[in-house]
Amino acid sequence: MATSWVLLPDIDIAFSKPPFNQSPNMTVIKSLIGIYGEWAASLVPNLPALSFRQNKWNDTKKWQKEALAKTNELLSKPNLGKTPTVTLEKKYTYDGLEIEELSWQLPYGRATKAYLLKPQGVQKPLPAILALHDHGGNKYFGKRKIVKLSDDQHPLLKDHQEHYYGGKAWANEIAKRGYVVLVHDTFAFESRRVLYEEVGGFFWGPLKTEGKSDAEPEKPENIQAYNTWASEHEHVMSKSLFCGGTTWPGVVLAEDQVALDILSNRPEVDKNRIGCAGLSGGGLRTVYLGGLDPRIKCAVCVGFMSTWDDFTLHKSYTHTWMLYVPLLPNYLDFPEILSIRAPLPTMVQNNNDDDLFTLPEMKKADVILQDIFKKAGAADHYQGKFYEGEHKFDQAMQKDAFDWFDKWLKS
Repeated sequence: MATSWVLLPDIDIAFSKPPFNQSPNMTVIKSLIGIYGEWAASLVPNLPALSFRQNKWNDTKKWQKEALAKTNELLSKPNLGKTPTVTLEKKYTYDGLEIEELSWQLPYGRATKAYLLKPQGVQKPLPAILALHDHGGNKYFGKRKIVKLSDDQHPLLKDHQEHYYGGKAWANEIAKRGYVVLVHDTFAFESRRVLYEEVGGFFWGPLKTEGKSDAEPEKPENIQAYNTWASEHEHVMSKSLFCGGTTWPGVVLAEDQVALDILSNRPEVDKNRIGCAGLSGGGLRTVYLGGLDPRIKCAVCVGFMSTWDDFTLHKSYTHTWMLYVPLLPNYLDFPEILSIRAPLPTMVQNNNDDDLFTLPEMKKADVILQDIFKKAGAADHYQGKFYEGEHKFDQAMQKDAFDWFDKWLKS
């Protein structure tokens, strides 16, 4: 008898989807991959192997241990060694805040640049927030998308904050409420971005670098051209990382954890009262960092919550390669990554008209999170909220998020 070469996860067959059989006369439901969509979605069980919703899981800590181990295994984070030395580049005050411009060198690439914001005259350890910048199809900017450092702001940053953040630099706003806030560039953004001059091998197509220059990078037309190129480059970066034995989410998580190390070591920070938050790509980063690192005592994921089915059938094309971890859907649905943190306080903010997701799947993800926190005996530690409007983290949403942080990090 022939032996199958496919190694499947050890799952409870009672929770598996039935085998997919499509009749030649069956109506085809449209999907991103055509006739193959329903079949592809059927390959993942309704309750994945490590879903806490399975009846076999009753001990929260035992489940967390196994879910963490498997997720970290599949993420294949690179080992970044000991916490790097931090250099203070500049220090000044603006809008009632003390601001430090920082940098640190990881084992690869150019130095990571960051901003630390805190209320003036801090005398005692304060709660802290690791503020995670968005993706937004904009790799030229990273940390600058969510801060304001002077009255002289780049026009594209001003437009970005008007469009997504209700005209506010949300990292500044929460710092004013009594938090130490660290905002850093993650892998392939701003100070960590790939330069044209570093790239070789593209002689045709949209990734061709001939005629492109890294000179005068702050000109709006050059920024827009770079972002178009960087978007096309994402699949190349992700494939190369796979071939290097890691994943894009694994690299970003490793870099975000270095930033968390640095924030935790600050003398003005109470390391037992640290939260994280972010919109869109920052929400995605919150899912992985908040889900996998218990040092994050309170997490707010904004504008990035749905299910693997949503990505399989409807919305994978709207999302960055920073999302995808091969084989992880066999073990956890997407919201279950964040739920590994249960019972630690968690808020998810969704927009009803967010065209990056489908509303039914956002609501399904919310129910999954509710069920897991309830089973963990912490129903009141999770809050899922839906707002009218498109993809955003506006002032009303910011108020709710900041109030949530105050509730759990200041009490």
